[in-house]
Amino acid sequence: MARWLRPFAMVAALALAGGAAQAQDTRIAIVGPITGSNAAIGEQMKRGAVMAVEDINAKGGVLGKKLALEIADDACDPKQAVAAANDVVRKKVVFVAGHYCSSSSIPASAVYNEAGILQMTPASTNPALTDDAAKKGWNNVFRVCGRDDAQGAVAGKHLADHYKGKKIAIIHDKTAYGKGLADETKKAANKLGATEAMYEAINQGDKDFSALVSKMKQANIDVIYFGGYQTEAGLIVRQSRDQGLKATLIGGDALVTEEFWKITGPAGEGTLMTFAPDPRKVPAAKAVVDKFTAQGYNPEGYTLYTYAAIQAFAAAAEKNKSLKLDDLSTALHAMTIPTVIGPLSWDKKGDITDPNYVFYIWKAGKYAEM
Repeated sequence: MARWLRPFAMVAALALAGGAAQAQDTRIAIVGPITGSNAAIGEQMKRGAVMAVEDINAKGGVLGKKLALEIADDACDPKQAVAAANDVVRKKVVFVAGHYCSSSSIPASAVYNEAGILQMTPASTNPALTDDAAKKGWNNVFRVCGRDDAQGAVAGKHLADHYKGKKIAIIHDKTAYGKGLADETKKAANKLGATEAMYEAINQGDKDFSALVSKMKQANIDVIYFGGYQTEAGLIVRQSRDQGLKATLIGGDALVTEEFWKITGPAGEGTLMTFAPDPRKVPAAKAVVDKFTAQGYNPEGYTLYTYAAIQAFAAAAEKNKSLKLDDLSTALHAMTIPTVIGPLSWDKKGDITDPNYVFYIWKAGKYAEM
């Protein structure tokens, strides 16, 4: 018996010691689509968060303690997002970098507010996220990305400048992100004199768009503006080309991922999308980009945005020497923080003060700024 007990006691002692050490860490979380059709973006978020935590811990952590990262999956589903939010709250995190989909960030923000936890999304662009939080007097919601009204203004101007008098189709996937972006683009284009010939909705997760493509072909559509994610956008493009519809597809930031081309293949040639200037080219990102490259990983899309969100949290905590929500929020509103995507500052709502969107184009399997 003694021979069995001694090893068990040693393992138990080591487990207790490890648990005690972990209890001294400051817990933060990323929450995003680790599974599902947007899992490629979840991988970007996870990679960015892991490296940010490693780099911050290598410099001594935050307020003298190491960061411990929790990773939770919302699959871009609103109900799962609330469950994931409650899960990380139970784990006593003090900060959440997330979510990706606006339809996840919006309901989850209420969970974080009630728990007094700072939320900073690297990717959710629907204006309602911060607008509604501000109306309710919440101080826990921030973003490191722009908003759909800024992105839609750029896309709408492009439609008005290049397709006024031509046949425009505006399609969205009914999500908070997709419909929000499509409606903001429509609003901007209409204001500048461009009127759409079609305004249609699809369901996220649909695979067969042959009826929609046939309708667009019959209407002689010249350009398709799609508010939604890369999977459905890619299928619409591929099926359009299969039916002989050559209309250019224009989309938003969700299409700035290699996953889009994996779906479309050469059919994606010439697709346009709006996104912020390439963060990989920001001088402050060079060392981090080089580390990712050395690992054989391309830090595209929202990799560096997630890294930047964690940088911003760490800087705010150090400024006010506190992990409490009120102190973190006050610090963020008072600071301009140098990050891997450039210097960031926030307005009263928690939106970045200088959003900037440019156009990208897909050519020969790669995307680049126009």
